[in-house]
Amino acid sequence: MSSKRDYYEVLGVARDASEDEIKRAYRKLALKYHPDHNPNNPEAEQKFKEAAEAYDVLRNPERRANYDRFGTAEPGMGGAGFNSAEDIFAQFGDVFGDLFGFGGSRSRGPRPQQGDDLRYNLTISFREAARGIEKAIKIPRHVSCPDCNGSGAAKGSSRETCKKCGGSGQVAIRQGFMQFVQPCPACHGRGFTIPKPCPRCKGEGIVETVRELSVRIPAGVYDGARLRLRGEGEMGVHGGPPGDLYVVLHVEEDDVFEREDQDLIYTATITFPQAALGTRIQIPSINDGETLDLDIPKGSQNGKVFQIRGKGLKYPGEKRTGDLLVRIVVKTPTRLSAEQEKLLREFERISEEQSKSGLFDKVKKAMGME
Repeated sequence: MSSKRDYYEVLGVARDASEDEIKRAYRKLALKYHPDHNPNNPEAEQKFKEAAEAYDVLRNPERRANYDRFGTAEPGMGGAGFNSAEDIFAQFGDVFGDLFGFGGSRSRGPRPQQGDDLRYNLTISFREAARGIEKAIKIPRHVSCPDCNGSGAAKGSSRETCKKCGGSGQVAIRQGFMQFVQPCPACHGRGFTIPKPCPRCKGEGIVETVRELSVRIPAGVYDGARLRLRGEGEMGVHGGPPGDLYVVLHVEEDDVFEREDQDLIYTATITFPQAALGTRIQIPSINDGETLDLDIPKGSQNGKVFQIRGKGLKYPGEKRTGDLLVRIVVKTPTRLSAEQEKLLREFERISEEQSKSGLFDKVKKAMGME
């Protein structure tokens, strides 16, 4: 270590510098002495390696503590150093990834990627949504080719490592003193070529198929609700996990009930005598074949709403249930028989007399005549 400069001096930081300060100092030196900025410059290359060695020690708390105490990162050993710029790129991918467009992962080939999510629109009736149901659906999606087991290569043959990129799936492009990375044009970023493609999948390694699934729809779902089926989407890429399937529900309207959240609304039409005298009517239920009795008290007005608790829709995944709201509409007859008209006029006459009598009594009382 006596022949090497002090690591803190190399990076130009104080001995109590923070981790972020050390990283910023190294990034500055790496950009200054990067080989792409200094082609055919052995002195710059040496400074580049020296800065990398200093950063490699000081970024690690344990190695830094050893260096501060013993003058070396590993007691009894000299610094490991770096043989080439490629070693540095591989070691510090997090630093070079945003500076030069690539990092240590560039030689590892394409990364696993999760498959795409799929969407399926499913239309159900109002009653199916109310009680819950299981539906069978068919989903077109891609799966691993059964003939080549997903390799893309015909039987008796195999993939070959791409000669242009060496299996990384990427190639470096230099523009002036900057270097960028793009997908390998020879293998399209896959890192391999297929001399003899599988006849069934044409070398893609995947084929389209139709999968039948059973979807359980909980009671009380609403229009636009989404059900997530994990792992039922498109297959992953490069060994990644599959995506998910989202089943979007479209609930048809009902010809009997309206809906307000989990409450049901039913409109019941009654006659004027029923509203005046009171009556008992039967109300349909959301449960097929079930009817409910509802007592209408005397003098009920048009538009009156009655509540029947617990006869609405279930809350999905809960024990709660909404209510059934019955809205009363008093029907006015448009055609009357002679007898009906006579009775109504008599009713009107009596009502007017009672009204006048009641008004006269109020006047006398106000004037102190009683």
